[in-house]
Amino acid sequence: MTIIGFVRHGVTAWNKEGRAQGSSNIPLDEEGIETAKKLALRLANEEWDVIFTSPMTRARQTANLLARQSGIEVVEDDRLRERSGGLIEGTTESERQQKWGPQWRELDLQFETAESVVARGLEFVNEQIEKNRHQRLIVVSHGSFIKRIIVALMEDETYTVKIDNTSLTIINIEEKSCLLLNDTAHLAGGINGNPV
Repeated sequence: MTIIGFVRHGVTAWNKEGRAQGSSNIPLDEEGIETAKKLALRLANEEWDVIFTSPMTRARQTANLLARQSGIEVVEDDRLRERSGGLIEGTTESERQQKWGPQWRELDLQFETAESVVARGLEFVNEQIEKNRHQRLIVVSHGSFIKRIIVALMEDETYTVKIDNTSLTIINIEEKSCLLLNDTAHLAGGINGNPV
């Protein structure tokens, strides 16, 4: 069976400010680096074969920190990038409401479509099932991307997913089962959902 551990990148200044990042190349802040290091320590005690990452700075930095601790190869894949936020990138909710009004989500602000995100994400997953059958893969990506891919993999549109920075979500691809969802126990010094 193929196992994929989805990791959301560490926190950035824009995350804290509530700014839409999308395809903007924002680096990790100091806290983002420290929490990624905690996740790296956790994953170094587990069996993983390859780390795949979005090429975006915040994801690549996170993946590099994981690899430095475990010695696992990092492979960039553009299909793992975050959904483009179009015209809203760099703005906060209040700025969006001020600029486009409270119904801004109903406007065409040049977002990448959800269908496009899911299509490239599933293409990546299906390719890895073929190339890395029976492997345990880490995928470092972004909140919006990971949420959509998990819902698609679980084949359940009602599945509610919250994805925190440096969280770990583990999916058994063939069985379509979620073994761990949005787990951040490592931030409190725990592993596998259990405090130490």
